[in-house]
Parts: sequence; C-alpha cells; structure tokens
Amino acid sequence: MFIERDLNSGIKTGSIEVITGSMFSGKTEELIRRMKRAKIARQKTEIFKPAIDVRYSAGEVVSHDENSIRSTPVDNSSNILLLAADVDVVGIDEAQFFDKNLVDVVIKLANMGTRVIVAGLDMDFKGAPFGPMPALMAVADFVTKVHAVCVRCGSIAQYSHRLSQKNQVVLLGEKDIYEPLCRRCYQQATQN
Repeated sequence: MFIERDLNSGIKTGSIEVITGSMFSGKTEELIRRMKRAKIARQKTEIFKPAIDVRYSAGEVVSHDENSIRSTPVDNSSNILLLAADVDVVGIDEAQFFDKNLVDVVIKLANMGTRVIVAGLDMDFKGAPFGPMPALMAVADFVTKVHAVCVRCGSIAQYSHRLSQKNQVVLLGEKDIYEPLCRRCYQQATQN
C-alpha cells in the first residue's frame, strides 16, 4: 500500500484502498495513520471529509481516540477532484455520507496516478450497505475491514446499533446514539 512506479517509465501508478467496518472500529484512526506515513515519506497529501460532519471539528478529521489531521470539508464528491490536483495521496473520511459519484471520482484519481485511501461505514444502523461503500469496495485494490468490540458480550463487533429511535439513515452521533455489537447481540437488540 504505497505509491508504485512503473519501472520502465518512472510514472507513478494509482491505487484505491478502502478501510471499512462498524462505528468505533478504528477506521479513521487507520486513515490518519496511513496519511501521516505518506507525509513522513514527503508525499503531497490532502484529506477530505463531508462538510456535514462537524462532530469533533469542522476543519479536521478526528478519530474517537482524538487523533486528528487537517482536512478539507467538501459538499460533494466532485469538489474532491477539483481540489486534489497534483496530490500524491488523497484521503477521504466518512465516505458513506458522500454521493454515489464518489466512486467515479476515486477511479479518476487512481487512474491519474494518485493513491486514494477511503474510510467509511460498510453498513448503516439497519445493517444495510451504506451509500457508495459497496461500490468502492468492489473497485478497490485493497480492502481492510476493521472491527470494534461488542459492548454487550466482548465478541468482535461488525454492527453499528442505534440507541436512538430516530429512523433517518444519516444521523451523526457518538456513543450517546450508537454502540458496536456482534451479530448475535445486534439481532437480539433489533428484535426487541
């Protein structure tokens, strides 16, 4: 997971990396880690997040562990393509909140030689595929699925269970609204 160069031409080849999983699984933490390593390697980086995500900061991507990195909030995915000119590594956080066009944007960036690292929820609170994430995983060169720990039994958690009765798909929140659950505990919680 690095910028590759074609040995014959010296031209960099792009790639698409997707980091996915439930809430509280470390997706943003892993995105920040990869972006900081790219900076250490003196690669030109830019990280984007949806403008609607202001939970911790309007101008930074912040993990639940409070690690952060400067970011550019954007209203839609086409803005990423406009703002990522001449960048070696592009990071995109909370990809599930972007429009479906994000897939085309990511492919275009990779085809231009950019390493693209995308982090986002694979499923919504109902356990359904979330936004452009399924399509991003399909076109990715690398997919990393991270897991949280079930807060009820301690098993591996892959579901983001909503504690609130609100039914809209996009509802920004933290531990006050969501909890990570394993399959068994999620099924028990949603059947009640």
